[in-house]
Amino acid sequence: MLCALPKSEKLTPRVGIQKILFLSFSLNLALIVWAPPTRAQEGAAALMEGQISGTVLLKANNRPASQVAVKLKSHAAGIFRSILTDLEGHFEVKSLPPSTYEIVVDEPGYEPAQTSATLDGSGTKLVLYLKPASTAVVSRDRYTISARELKIPWKAQHEFEKGAASLAKRDVAESVSHFAKAAEAFPEYYEAYYHLGVAETALGRRDEARQAFQKAIDLSGGRYAWAEFGIGYLLYLEGKPQEAVSVIRKGLEVDGNSTDGYLILGMAQLRLDRADEAEQSAREALLRNPNFARAYLVLADVYARRHQYQTQLQDLETYLRLEPNGAEGERVRQVREVVLERLAKARPEE
Repeated sequence: MLCALPKSEKLTPRVGIQKILFLSFSLNLALIVWAPPTRAQEGAAALMEGQISGTVLLKANNRPASQVAVKLKSHAAGIFRSILTDLEGHFEVKSLPPSTYEIVVDEPGYEPAQTSATLDGSGTKLVLYLKPASTAVVSRDRYTISARELKIPWKAQHEFEKGAASLAKRDVAESVSHFAKAAEAFPEYYEAYYHLGVAETALGRRDEARQAFQKAIDLSGGRYAWAEFGIGYLLYLEGKPQEAVSVIRKGLEVDGNSTDGYLILGMAQLRLDRADEAEQSAREALLRNPNFARAYLVLADVYARRHQYQTQLQDLETYLRLEPNGAEGERVRQVREVVLERLAKARPEE
């Protein structure tokens, strides 16, 4: 682990539970939230094993749509791929890191077919339908995004993926080198600058991290929410939760579906002792992904502050069920034991 846990004091039912819990999910957040999602026991090989496959059909007659372009991207993971369907309308994209992907099928004369898929290292199969377009007008933004993606040279993409693999293996210093080379090969590569900021944050170099995040914001024209979340998290680390809330909300205006954005917002709101708002942020994250384990840590901390220990216990156990081998698992189990002791002592008095 990159961040050593502080020496634990002997835990008793009167220990500040919320303080322990905060440590449990904030120590590694720089890696956990922004790096392509990993599990501590998995290496880079496991990280790249997922695949997304599917079939594209014509809605009018259910016939396969052959030789149409399927575009797949994840801003969080910095992945952009494009592939043509075969004669049966099938497509398959392999070697994908766990992330949430947007899949778009764009074919002249048809309305764009779009969906999203969350990949956890295994495989996902999709079916997309093309409907005849009611107008021949095509979004300029769609062409602009595609043009940019096509401009990213292979060398830049290769260095980026090597950086992501290094980050997954917790070789953060090595990842810095690769992300820097990716940005050098393609100076507009704001995803590379963003991940460079992630790595610098993990190394404790906050000034360098802030510069990298800001570069990502500038290059993207303010359209890359993850960089806003990065600066928001730095403000959170620096004990400036009110400023963090403002920046994170700005990012959520760009990407209102970001579970991680709502997670960090909830953390900052907890730092401000706004438990009700933190709970709402965590629930917004869970509305978008009911299996988003770390949101349950925010909820658990909310209930600890309210002294609702039975509900806190349920959220801790939900986290452990969803992430039994998660990076925060050991600390969460410690907190759970404290809560169980507190509940056991309270029952005789009831």
